[in-house]
Amino acid sequence: MAKPRQSAKSGDDWTSSALDLLADLSAGFAAGADLEHTLNDAVRRITEYLDADGGALFLLEEEGKTLRCHACIGSTEITGISLPSDRGIVGRCVQTNRGEIVRDVSQDPGFYQTVDEQTGYTTRSILCAPLSVRDEQLGAIELVNKRSTDGLFDATDLMLLETLAASAALAILNTRMAARLVDQERLQHELELAAEIQRNLLPGPTDHTSPIHGLNVPAHVVSGDFYDFFTRQDGCIVFCIGDVSGKGMNAALLMAKTASLFRGLGRNDAQPGKLLARINREILETSTRGMFVTMISGLYDPATRSVRFANAGHHPPLLYRGDGGIESFETAGLPLGIMEARGDAMPYPEIDLEIGNGSFYLFTDGLTEGLDRDGSSEKLERLLTQQHSTRVTDRLNALVAAATQQGSDVHDDITVVAIEPVP
Repeated sequence: MAKPRQSAKSGDDWTSSALDLLADLSAGFAAGADLEHTLNDAVRRITEYLDADGGALFLLEEEGKTLRCHACIGSTEITGISLPSDRGIVGRCVQTNRGEIVRDVSQDPGFYQTVDEQTGYTTRSILCAPLSVRDEQLGAIELVNKRSTDGLFDATDLMLLETLAASAALAILNTRMAARLVDQERLQHELELAAEIQRNLLPGPTDHTSPIHGLNVPAHVVSGDFYDFFTRQDGCIVFCIGDVSGKGMNAALLMAKTASLFRGLGRNDAQPGKLLARINREILETSTRGMFVTMISGLYDPATRSVRFANAGHHPPLLYRGDGGIESFETAGLPLGIMEARGDAMPYPEIDLEIGNGSFYLFTDGLTEGLDRDGSSEKLERLLTQQHSTRVTDRLNALVAAATQQGSDVHDDITVVAIEPVP
């Protein structure tokens, strides 16, 4: 343990012992797994070495509004106490990022007396040095009441404390950066797990025998878009496409919930308008305020090549007819999660259409906005006309490639579904 500095030491002896203390503390900071324990040990050794009656280390918290004592040594225990970051001598030291010697606190108007009043301790003199790395302020180390004959700190004390504080600040910053990296790695792992769960919620690959095909390209690790379809016992196919408002984990969770509701409720009631109404009620009960889902639910009958669908605030789907014409079907209902239906009113009217020899397309706004900044479907319609003779899977890949501009960053999730009767 480093011993208190004695005034009889020569300058060379003091420099040597001070460097030894700095080296010991630096090694402790580097090896210490428990930062709080390491800081307490550092404050104790610094206080003893500079022959002070007490010492404390304060760190900024609450976005820099308060200073909280994280380590304390001496006759008064103040660990955990908080004070405004712009009050007192320690606050002034942090705000100015400069060390200070206050030989008589009674003559300093900035002295914060509340701590003495709460503890019954009498502070006479203070030595304070900031904890900072470059321009980032972390807090300060404060020593009180020199034990020497005159009871006063001197410039040499301040120089040493500032040197030790710089080493402590660097250790604190490194520990925080390491913790942030661990948090980032954990978050990345959680996002990857969430993305895997989402992928498992989407339909598997389809072949040329299927009349329905889809693609989903997330803008980030997880997606707020989804689509799904399954075949009933009578051969009809229940399908949907959806887009959750917002991005990130909240959108991904709501996406997973809505997709699960569709598959669970759709097996018992595949009537599109009623299915959307039931999903809407479920989302209203538990969804975060301000979040909603645009969604289309439908039923495709391969025998008649006809579709019945309902739209809850989603982008209008397109029908490419066999004669080359394209028809758009405007939105008729509000998104899911906004308002409950009243009485027996049908909030999601159903539309019937015959595909014939054409193709029916459903997509999220990530596709149209990727093709055209104003989000219109004009460019999409031109591409559908140009690509109509290609295989449906190649057609969907070409649409996504055009929307992502051949490998540039995807700014929004892209999902597209095509229903095309099998010859």
